[in-house]
Amino acid sequence: MLLAIDVGNTHVVIGLMEDDAVLGSGRFHTDRDYTEEEYGMLIDSYLRRHKYDPEQVQGAILSSVVPQLTPVFTRAIGMVCDCLPMVIGPGIKTGLDIRIDNPAQLGSDLVVNAVAAIAKYPLPIIIFDMGTATTASVIDEQGHYRGGMIIPGLRLSVNALSARAAQLPLNIGLEAPEQVIGTNTIASMRSGALYGHAAALDGIIDRIAEELGFPVEAVTVIGTGGLMQAVYPLCRREIIFEPELMLYGLAQIYRKNLRG
Repeated sequence: MLLAIDVGNTHVVIGLMEDDAVLGSGRFHTDRDYTEEEYGMLIDSYLRRHKYDPEQVQGAILSSVVPQLTPVFTRAIGMVCDCLPMVIGPGIKTGLDIRIDNPAQLGSDLVVNAVAAIAKYPLPIIIFDMGTATTASVIDEQGHYRGGMIIPGLRLSVNALSARAAQLPLNIGLEAPEQVIGTNTIASMRSGALYGHAAALDGIIDRIAEELGFPVEAVTVIGTGGLMQAVYPLCRREIIFEPELMLYGLAQIYRKNLRG
């Protein structure tokens, strides 16, 4: 059994994998002040809640976009499972052909998502990952990682708007609006945030497909990340929702490196 962990800026995603099957997954808030003992207790609690003994974990893999927490999680996993995780970074084989100006700048989360998408879906591919930021990754018809976009995230945008506009409320929910045209302040903010983001994704898909030289129907579009579930049903372009894309990619990379 493989323990796979992805440390994001807002949430930590944790999963248990057997080959490509996800046995269980969950998430908790990222806290930069937590110690390895505190994260160790969260990992141990997660395993036992799913009725697994830590001794059943035969290997672990870690992806992190929070550098200060990478060694913390490495030690936490070692404490709980008695094995050090494989850490996505220099020296790890991914098989991804990265064609950006400085490949070292590409975040480990984007690398893992791309590896997973290429393994599962036809090329070319666009991947949207909606978390603290909304990222777009573009993989061309030859499997090259061409680049992408970084867009202010959905929740980040709403919070920034509330913080800078004195008469707008804070911490509005992001439930699907009943209609596009809002009839009160909260409904208008919610509609603007969700439909605005959906329309942005639709437009970005069209423009990327055009730049790649493909009809939009020929491009596979994948959506993942904690906030994608609220947005992709509102999009007019087809988006395949893959909430566990990251875990699948981590399992792929782990096996690739075990084989040498």
